[in-house]
Amino acid sequence: MTYSIIIFILIVLFFSSVFTVKQQTAAMIERFGKFQSIRSSGIHFKIPIFDKIAGKVNLKVQQLDVLIETKTKDNVFVKLRVSVQYKVIDDRIYDAFYKLQSHKDQITSYVFDVVRAEVPKMIVDDVFEKKNSIAVAVKTELNDAMVEYGYDIIKTLVTDIDPDPEVKRAMNQINTAEREEVAAKHQGEAQRIRIVAKARAEAESKRLQGQGIADQRREIARGLFDSVDVLNNVGINSQEASALIVVTQHYDTLEAIGADTNSNLILLPNSPEAGSNMLNDMIASFVASDQIGEKMKERDKKKKQERKNLPSSDDRKRRTDQ
Repeated sequence: MTYSIIIFILIVLFFSSVFTVKQQTAAMIERFGKFQSIRSSGIHFKIPIFDKIAGKVNLKVQQLDVLIETKTKDNVFVKLRVSVQYKVIDDRIYDAFYKLQSHKDQITSYVFDVVRAEVPKMIVDDVFEKKNSIAVAVKTELNDAMVEYGYDIIKTLVTDIDPDPEVKRAMNQINTAEREEVAAKHQGEAQRIRIVAKARAEAESKRLQGQGIADQRREIARGLFDSVDVLNNVGINSQEASALIVVTQHYDTLEAIGADTNSNLILLPNSPEAGSNMLNDMIASFVASDQIGEKMKERDKKKKQERKNLPSSDDRKRRTDQ
């Protein structure tokens, strides 16, 4: 019975003297409350009862997210989320374990202090644009403060900026209005291009239409000339040939109008003498216009002659002197 108790006690002491430390972890060994040693990853032995593991230090890169609410220069309250990535310096494990009660509270306090000193200098738009400068300022301040306690600040990131909901709604409305203004400008420019293109197309169409009408009239005149020439060759004089052509065109016009069932027909005098009368009226109007033109030419000629016969200013002066 006594041997069993002794063996049991020895087994308990053996297992209490053996311990393991995980990778990227350091164990702090104290003896009677005084620091004894730092043990790295692997299997280790300690003196039972006398030595104890005071704690373990995580050597991995850690991240602490800090949420801060502060006010900008234009009196807008914003919430910022700052992520701090840090690790324990390998040769400062003792300081990291013994000098700080809570390193997370310490880091949080410095982040609050820096952010609330930097953000009130900026308007809300600059907070979004200059978030990297805020992160750099936080990292610089933390590095200077935390290196004394055995912590190395690897990087700081401003991962979120959240203004007041009313401010976000106003910013979205401003953005929407700007986009609508740009869209309206593009639509106006597109409309202008369409109008210009349409005007150019219409101008080109009218130009080609006018050219076509001119060509048509030229060909009609050439055809009439040829027709009169053919009729003259068979013994029909020019006046009779012109009357015949006018009558023929008259009946061709009536035939074309009658071919369309939806057309409105205006009946003109269509007696056998109609073509001749129309031609005589045309000739009379041409003759009258020629006579008027000749009279106007004679009048202009007389006026020029009268101006030429008027005495010059020198002649009038000499007559006045005499």
